[in-house]
Amino acid sequence: MKLPGTVVCLLVLLRSPSAVRASVGETFGECKVFLYKGTAPIGLEDHSLKKICQRYDSKPRYATLYDTVDHIPVYSAYTFKRSDGEKRVDVPWMYEPQLASSAGKDEMQPFPRGNVHQNFEDTQAVLEDYGYAVSYERGHLNPDQHQAEPADKAATYSLTNVVPQFREFNIGQWAQHEDTIRKRLNNYCRGTAYIITGVTTSGNMIRRNNVDRVAIPTYMWSAYCCIMYDRNAPYSERYKFPAFAAYGLNDKENNNVVELSVKKLENFLKSITFVDKNFQIFYRDCIP
Repeated sequence: MKLPGTVVCLLVLLRSPSAVRASVGETFGECKVFLYKGTAPIGLEDHSLKKICQRYDSKPRYATLYDTVDHIPVYSAYTFKRSDGEKRVDVPWMYEPQLASSAGKDEMQPFPRGNVHQNFEDTQAVLEDYGYAVSYERGHLNPDQHQAEPADKAATYSLTNVVPQFREFNIGQWAQHEDTIRKRLNNYCRGTAYIITGVTTSGNMIRRNNVDRVAIPTYMWSAYCCIMYDRNAPYSERYKFPAFAAYGLNDKENNNVVELSVKKLENFLKSITFVDKNFQIFYRDCIP
């Protein structure tokens, strides 16, 4: 999702039988299970956006809408797993072979050794890009702290699931928000919690060798949907169900995360982006 200058768009996407094993294609395939009612955010479409079913260790893990021009994910959609919040960092960073070639493997792979990135760096970010980002860290959209199984945690370490975040924001306000949501859903969500986390951009880029390589998000946003929740939860938490949202400025300062209703988040994004007037994050606003 982008600010004026480049249109970022979203579609309602349903799986077709012919796309069951497709990892990159016109639908999210097997990964529609990570979307509430199997439906992606609706809005507009753009030719540079690719729908990735993020697969790892032979299983689908989450869905990502990826911008092959800006080389960042527009959003990642996943289901929350009850978690103790521990991080797993002992896995190699990975890339998506099918963004470069339809004949590539249908799941993420560790970056190869040697100078072979030119084979796929036109379509996605590579490790060298973040080496030029002195002030930024690789910030997850689907964070490993929101997953429980080792393989699900490992799958979040793909460059197709991260964006440049200021370190102060990544380890500060945004990390606190991710932990707040983890604790809330752990304590009060009684069914499946669907989460979509995305970005807006304004044209600022990380450059490598005098070439624009990776877009720098202006805002991070996130929303969850859990229709089965504890009706006896304290009101201070209960009113944030079945759905709630948040956004924060990706900056060193003034980067407080604001929690608000999903509808207010949609209106905020409409006011700063070129999304369709019918833009909707969850199917029927996550109303049962």
